[in-house]
Amino acid sequence: MKIFDSNTTAERLSFDALIPAIRQMFIETCVVPRRHIHTINERERTTDTLLIMPAWQDGKYLGIKHVTIFPENAKQGKPGLFSTYTLFDATNGQPLAIIDGDQITVRRTAAASALAASYLAREDATDMLIVGAGNVARALAPAYAAIRPIRKVSVWNINAEKADSLAQQLCAAGFDARSVTDLRHAVEQADIVSCATLSRAPLIQRAWLQPGTHLDLIGSFQPAMRETDDETFADTSVFIDTTEALEKSGDLLSPIQNGRFYAADVQATLEDLCNGVHQGRRSADEITVYKAVGTASEDLASAILVYQAG
Repeated sequence: MKIFDSNTTAERLSFDALIPAIRQMFIETCVVPRRHIHTINERERTTDTLLIMPAWQDGKYLGIKHVTIFPENAKQGKPGLFSTYTLFDATNGQPLAIIDGDQITVRRTAAASALAASYLAREDATDMLIVGAGNVARALAPAYAAIRPIRKVSVWNINAEKADSLAQQLCAAGFDARSVTDLRHAVEQADIVSCATLSRAPLIQRAWLQPGTHLDLIGSFQPAMRETDDETFADTSVFIDTTEALEKSGDLLSPIQNGRFYAADVQATLEDLCNGVHQGRRSADEITVYKAVGTASEDLASAILVYQAG
């Protein structure tokens, strides 16, 4: 059985290869049971959690991602989340590889957002705003540059020092990047706005979105999390990664509860886009919104790419 550490996993998940691999997985399809969520230890203010996310293609590969979330780790200077990925031969159940799950999660999340944007963002989009400065946020500009001619990147984060750090990192990678403090102005100037935060209160306002903008919402994978206001969904073209987003994301649950949006208003899923069921963006002035919560099929596509490259 092969073992792929963090660096090797990242090296084998270039966005030029990963984005098409995820697209192909949505075309071929795979079995994705609902994720298992287990409470390990429930404290007064936090809960330690184990997530188990399986997916498989009959006669090909079977994969399982295990994610441990221990919020109190921060007090000890440790990450609050760890994940590993185990890949099996689906014809006989033989374990094939153990792969760094953190790199898979980060890179497939950014790649899936870029894949959606390949259908939803204007083809001439060059200016990108990244809201957030964590691990996923750091991967977004390189991922989007694989599908659009991204030249200018602005970074906003609630912690300005982290925004500065990410902007400097992107400059070193060849982007014209800068940190910003005026979020409204940055949204109004951007062709693409990509949010990757853990926010529990709306950050982006519908009134700030200009005609032709593509808004990508990566955070808000739980009911209590929000990255944008209810009005954002009232008169825009809304797309989702899977129908699970309608059950999990506070960004969708709130406008549905308040009558500003209905599940039937969803234009298409990412699978629909990949299979040509929906064409994606229909005009230069259309405001598109993509809400993702992640799916194990993207993890499986990533793990197969890592394994087959070696």
